[in-house]
Parts: sequence; C-alpha cells; structure tokens
Amino acid sequence: MEVDPPLLATTSVTDINIESIGAQAMGQSCFLQTSPEFFMKRLLVSGAGDIYSLGKVFREAEQGSRHNPEFTLLEWYRLDWDEFQLISEVENLVIGAYQSIQNIEIPVSRINYGDCFEQTLGIDPHKAKLSILQSLVEEKGYPQWGSETRANCLDLLFTEFVEPKLSKGLVTVHDYPACQAALAQTYKDAKGRLVSRRFESFLNGLELANGYFELTDAEQQSQRFQHDVKQRQQANKPVMSIDAKLDQAMRQGLPSCSGVALGVDRLLMQLSQAQSINEVLAFPWDRC
Repeated sequence: MEVDPPLLATTSVTDINIESIGAQAMGQSCFLQTSPEFFMKRLLVSGAGDIYSLGKVFREAEQGSRHNPEFTLLEWYRLDWDEFQLISEVENLVIGAYQSIQNIEIPVSRINYGDCFEQTLGIDPHKAKLSILQSLVEEKGYPQWGSETRANCLDLLFTEFVEPKLSKGLVTVHDYPACQAALAQTYKDAKGRLVSRRFESFLNGLELANGYFELTDAEQQSQRFQHDVKQRQQANKPVMSIDAKLDQAMRQGLPSCSGVALGVDRLLMQLSQAQSINEVLAFPWDRC
C-alpha cells in the first residue's frame, strides 16, 4: 500500500552522518524530513502491513554530482521478510528497470562486507583493533583521521578504497560492521563476529540503496539514539531531540520486517548514463 508521510515535522534523525534542514511552523522549530522512515514505522506498528512511499526528502550540506539537498526517495517495508528477501526484490526492481528502458541485462552479485574489505585492504574490519584502523587511515593519506571513531575509520576506508573496486552492475554488500548497524538488528556470523543485518546496493559503483532487517527492540533503539546524541555533542554538531512519538510506537511493538530506501534520482542517472544528478532533475539546487 502506498502511504504519504509528512515532509515537515517537529523532530528529525539523530544520525551523526545526516544533517537536517530546519524550518519554522506554528511558532516552533521544525525540520524537513531526511526520510519517511520514522513515520512509516509508526504506521507499521498501527497495522498498516506492507507499505511504500515515493516522495521528496531533504538533507543539509549535500550538493554535488551525486547529491542535491532535495531528492526523491523510494522507501518500502515488507513484513516477515529478512534482509536477503528484500535484496532479491531490489535486484528484481533494478533488473526490470534496465530491461524496460535500455533492453539490456546487467550483472548482479552479492558480497559480504568483511570479505570485500579484507580482499582490498588485507584486514578483518570486524576484528581489527581501533588502533590498527586508525593507523591504516593515516597510512592511506588521512593523518587528520588518526583519532576518529571505529565507524568513521571504516566508513572512510570503505568509501575511498573498497567501493571503487566493486564489480560493475548491481552489487549488494551485506553484513555491515556492528558499529554501523544504525537501526538494523545484529547477530553473530559463522566466524563468531558480531555484525549488523544491514545491506547497501551499489549500481556501477554508485550507492543506490540502504536496507535493514529492522531493529524491533525499543530499548536498544533508545540506547542507539542516545549514543548518537552524545556523538553529535562530541563532534560539535547540532544536537537533535530523540523522537518520542517513534519511541512510544516502538514500545507498542514493531512487527518483524525489513525495509529499504532507494535513491530514485541515482537510479535515473545510471539508466540515462548521466554524469551528474543535475541532468535528471528539472530544478537542481543551483536553479532554485
């Protein structure tokens, strides 16, 4: 079922890597939404069932060949599905788009985060000590990152050195590090490593979709949000309030589900072989 979540709300995400755009409404500070996730989860709790949203979202400080502060996001949730069932649906969607628009087949593959990281950089990202990751970041030419967190070091190393070596076509990387779980559940893999049930899909090297086997434990979610707030304080970033309405809904019980958010503009870029997101937007930011 299609749903129509609000674009403007009194709260937004606490994620340290996402900045919200502020606004004023009804005499109080508000935010343009960075994704419909929190509202959609409240709908899931209320019994909405399988749902999707196709609409605009907004993020501050995101502009470039792959970014625009306003963009189109397709987000959907499937009840009683795990992340691999959802990965299959993402693959089918992208395969179908290429067949319909370009009449070609694209290669599709999946790889474990730990495997592709170790193949490229020679260390196990799940087991390596923070000091090892910090030293590696410095060796790779980023001395100012030598005191960064585990999550930030892994993010830099993956983005700069692993992503460029991913295969062409649609590649889905799964089992991300536990420190990058966001709102995904965690589990111990076959090697006894704690990993998150999170995946990201890359289309010809361009990050396209981010999905989770969703966390349903309200207390654990609250602890993660509180950790985000502390990280934002330490990084001197604007402190975001925790969404009390989402917390209340989660304590009523989020059903077992998987969810994914897919960047529609980025998919259009690849389908049209555009070099910049501006080529697939009628009104990119510099024309607004």
